[in-house]
This record gives sequence, structure tokens and C-alpha cells, in this order.
Amino acid sequence: MYKAFLIKYGEIGVKGKNRYLFEDALVRQIRFALNKIDGDFVVSKENGRIYATAQSEFDYDEAVEALKTVFGIIGICPVVQIEDNGFDDLAEHVIKYLDEAYPDKNVTFKVDARRARKNYPMNSMEINMEMGGRILDAFPEMKVDVHKPEVLLQVEIRGDVINIYSIEVPGPGGMPIGTAGKAMLLLSGGIDSPVAGYMVAKRGVQIEATYFHAPPYTSERAKQKVIDLAKIVSKYSGPITLNVVNFTDIQMAIYEKCPHDELTIIMRRYMMKIAEDLGKMSGCQGLVTGESIGQVASQTLQSLASTNEVCTLPVYRPVIGFDKEEIVRISRKIDTFETSIQPFED
Repeated sequence: MYKAFLIKYGEIGVKGKNRYLFEDALVRQIRFALNKIDGDFVVSKENGRIYATAQSEFDYDEAVEALKTVFGIIGICPVVQIEDNGFDDLAEHVIKYLDEAYPDKNVTFKVDARRARKNYPMNSMEINMEMGGRILDAFPEMKVDVHKPEVLLQVEIRGDVINIYSIEVPGPGGMPIGTAGKAMLLLSGGIDSPVAGYMVAKRGVQIEATYFHAPPYTSERAKQKVIDLAKIVSKYSGPITLNVVNFTDIQMAIYEKCPHDELTIIMRRYMMKIAEDLGKMSGCQGLVTGESIGQVASQTLQSLASTNEVCTLPVYRPVIGFDKEEIVRISRKIDTFETSIQPFED
């Protein structure tokens, strides 16, 4: 039944004269997401609306799941689009739509009509009333509820095209990738750093990542685990360049020459400095870590201040005030949790 999706965005709508830049970035991300699935789509921007229109057969569930990974989208509406051939033709299409979309007609509904084209012969209220009557005639078991309907039927008259839809799948929200600069993520095989990468990407930041590998003390399985986590996060953030730094010699030198009760914080300082140097080479404007205050001994305020001292770039910590359960909840939502808890320590 569905050949197109109406894409709704949130924060982008309050932008000023540069709003088109955010819309264009969102269009690019939608195209990128839909290119990963079978099917050919045309993504277009029309009068403040974004549409993804199928040009071939496609898997509906697969398309929705792809769109649910695009930051900037707050609603994914599978829509039936028809040409304007008069109200009677519109009513027939609405009744056919409801019949196919809702096999169980024992539901409450409300019609919400909008006219972008003001010369349509009926105003919005008249369309609501007349369409409601036609629906009740066709499906007597359906009931009107204008306050809390189970089905909110949207009828949008825009130019020569009319949109009919009633389903809105929530999107991830946020801002389109690439609209807020670039940052370097210090990525490990734990639970926290992939969540931090996801969260900063949700605000439109393009991310690159650095992982510190110390063979033979860390295994190849541990490195593969981090690569797998980067791939999962990239479903949302777009392609991620992953820098794998061999840290063994540095780690051993610290172990031999530094006080043992300060090994962790000294290693953290070197990791931050190396990640910053890599970030500067690739145009990053900040570092991102998965640190949360007090979660481990190296994440006290004093320790965080000590690691900050070696950096000239700002350090962003999206989960700084989260407890572990809050971080775990997000990791489950983005499907990194099961990979993060694999028993391969980095």
C-alpha cells in the first residue's frame, strides 16, 4: 500500500535563514541510509517537507528500520499519495486506506485535514466533518473521539497531491550528522564509550575514533570487539574512521618509570594526548570520552582535571552525569550492549 514516507523533523524547524543547510544534510543522510537496503528511493524536499518515494519494490520493515537510524528525524509516516480528483475520489481512497491499514475496525478515530492549497473548495473543518461521515457510513463499528483517538487520520492537501496517513513511527531525533563539526572519540570495548559516541553523533557531530591496542596483553579478539562496536555505532553516525594505536611500548615504559599507584591516570594522559594529535591531523574540533564522574577511580574530578591538562582541544563527556544503569539502557537501545559485555578485555 505504501510507496512513500513523509519524514518529519523537529529542531531543524526552528532554525533561521540557514535552515536549508540542515534540511539538505538530513536529505543526504536519508539517502545514505536507504542506499543500504534493497530498493530505489528518491528523497526530495518540498515546501518544508521531506519525502522518500520508492521507485521500485522494497521491504517496508527494512526501510523503516533504516530511517530509524537517521538523526534529525522525529517521525516516519508511511503515506499514500493521490492526485486531486475531487472529494468523492479522496473519500474512496481514505476508506480503502483505513480498510487495509486497520483490519480490526473497532477503534476510535479523528480526521485532521490541512489545506496548504487554500483554493480547495472545502475548508479544513468541512473536510473533517464530511470525511468523518463517509468513514462512519463505511465502517459503522468505528467511533469518533476528537480528544484521544486511537487513529488520527491526517489528510493534507498540498498542490495537486494529497497525502493520506495515520501512522507515525518515532525517529531518533537529534540533528543531522555533519552539521556540528567533527570530534575524536576515544573508543574502548566497554559499555560507556560507544554510548558517548552515539550521543554526540545525535547532536550532529561527525565522529572519528581511536582505540589503544596493547598486544600481547590485549588479544586480537579484543580489537575485533572494538571494530564491531564501531560498525554498530556507524549505523547511526555514518562511516567512522577507526585509528588503532599500538600502545604496548608506551604502556611498558610507563610501568617501568612511573609510580605504580598512578599508572592508570598517566596512561590516560598519554591516550588523550595521542588521540588529540590524531584528531588535529584529521580536522577534529574536540575529543569525546565515555567517562562518568566517580564510576571508577580514574574518573574522579581530580583525575578528569589531570587528563584535561594535556589537551588543548575541548573534551566532551556526554555521559558525565549518568549512572551505569542509564548508560546500559542506551547501549541496549542502540544494540552495543551485547558486544560490549563480551569477555575480551582491552
